[in-house]
Amino acid sequence: MKLKQRMVVLCAVLLLLGLAKIFLLDGGEGSAASRRDLRAFRKMEAGLTLSRGARLTHTLQSPWEIASQWVGPREVYPEETPELAAVLTSLSTARIERADVGYKGTQLKALLVLDGGQKVVFKPKRYNRDYVVEGEPYAGYDRHNAEVAAFHLDRILGFRRAPLVVGRHINLRTEIKPVATDQLLSTFLTQGNNTCFYGKCYYCRESEPACAEGEVMEGSLTLWLPDVWPLQKHRHPWGRTYREGKLARWEYDESYCEAVKKMPPYDAGPRLLDVIDTAIFDYLIGNADRHHYESFQDDGGASMLILLDNAKSFGNPALDERSILAPLYQCCIIRVSTWNRINLLRGGALSSAMRQALTFDPIQPILAEPHLAALDRRLTGIITTVKQCLEAQGPDNTLIEDRMNLPHP
Repeated sequence: MKLKQRMVVLCAVLLLLGLAKIFLLDGGEGSAASRRDLRAFRKMEAGLTLSRGARLTHTLQSPWEIASQWVGPREVYPEETPELAAVLTSLSTARIERADVGYKGTQLKALLVLDGGQKVVFKPKRYNRDYVVEGEPYAGYDRHNAEVAAFHLDRILGFRRAPLVVGRHINLRTEIKPVATDQLLSTFLTQGNNTCFYGKCYYCRESEPACAEGEVMEGSLTLWLPDVWPLQKHRHPWGRTYREGKLARWEYDESYCEAVKKMPPYDAGPRLLDVIDTAIFDYLIGNADRHHYESFQDDGGASMLILLDNAKSFGNPALDERSILAPLYQCCIIRVSTWNRINLLRGGALSSAMRQALTFDPIQPILAEPHLAALDRRLTGIITTVKQCLEAQGPDNTLIEDRMNLPHP
């Protein structure tokens, strides 16, 4: 065979091998990675529907102890959690022992302590479900229902990096005021027949309180992570400047990712891939406000990027803020497991799974239909972006096999 013919055959074989890899990782079932990810996907589907009113079948541990033991360096809760419904039910029903102003931050929240000493963050309802937040993608008040929806999306994507969240109706007169601190009580007021409070935070104003319907306020409760896992805050490498007319470097430098790859903890370990997973997650929910993120302290870059504070999401279902995906399209890498999972959620499967998961919550419906449709549309945009990377640099340079599972302590 002539040299030219051999080169043509070799090129054809390499092309077929590349296409085969893309096929196997594009929803196919041929590779070991795909088979493993398909089994994980089926487990997620089987556990998606949670039983309302579920209770623990034993009394050896409190729901808070169970949830605390779930936490590890790479997950907030494990793949299989038969007690999840019972823990969330306890969150939505447990007696409130103490109420105080929220921890420092820009948005209104309250810090509650439930029966048994469990701390939770309460974010009050600000908008109706069909309200569209206009303006910048990070505009508006926090959305309590967005926290609930984001938690269940975290389950569906298989990341398992978001703290547990559930919706709850709270009577401010009977459940909060009797156990509230003076500092929180000093922010209560009445507007018409509605009880309101404005709390303490950077943007909290007496003129902009959150109000109940009468005395009953709808909100979300986020389970506080165990104190044995202290958090460390990091500036997000793709954070915005929040200053009109001033761009961050990533907004004008297309080679920015190469610079990030040289900085710890992005130069080694799973952190950069976590950032890209998070970009996919944030693009789906419309969250352009992740200027900082948290991991566990002194982890050397090995622990997960924790998906905290997702309330600036699901504001405008018509807005697909592509800049959120900058880590993905600038670095052009993605975990094999993430690529497999998003392919399994194509064709309306994502919105269908969300509908199924969200029926459990006490304050459902959680999302208006346009937001569910937006999830499917944005997923298509993510897949298109990855395919452009595959075409530009090939599967070997785009699809990264990284299944780091650190043991629990």
